[in-house]
Amino acid sequence: MLANFDNVIRGCIKGDRSAQESIYREFYGYAMTVCLPYGNTEFEAEEMVNDGFMKVFDRISSFDPNRAFKPWFRRIMINSAIDHIRSQRKHYLNEDIDTQLSVSGEDLSVIDAISAAELMSKVQELPPAYKSAFLLYVVEGFKHHEIAEKLGISEGTSKSNLAKAKKKLQESLRNWEKHG
Repeated sequence: MLANFDNVIRGCIKGDRSAQESIYREFYGYAMTVCLPYGNTEFEAEEMVNDGFMKVFDRISSFDPNRAFKPWFRRIMINSAIDHIRSQRKHYLNEDIDTQLSVSGEDLSVIDAISAAELMSKVQELPPAYKSAFLLYVVEGFKHHEIAEKLGISEGTSKSNLAKAKKKLQESLRNWEKHG
């Protein structure tokens, strides 16, 4: 963590570019780990991160120094990713989201054999609407009504997208298990 973190925060509140650069350098990698799962490409995740930093610097005066910085920062980055997804929704809706695989409810022991990185790569392969619902619900813990509100979709669409995401992931994991 940065030395004199409180001074850096005060500098950011005053608009000091060197203080902002210190925050940017310190938290860029963390911001990318937060936003990368939401982006379809690394470039898109970088857009989310840069937008997120603009919001961090705009809202830094609302940060409570008696609380931990990382959770506050993470929430802004997630909201930045959500805002980006919402702004790109018109492109996502053009995809054929009705294409589904028929999947039975058999138990998947493959979860035990797959690494977290491999699993996240499978999540990255999901169509954007499914991936957003999956990440927000499963990873971030949002409820369907919250996802619907954040993404500007109906609660039913959120539930449907999550169910379809799970089915696609199951199929992808079955293929991974069969073909290594």
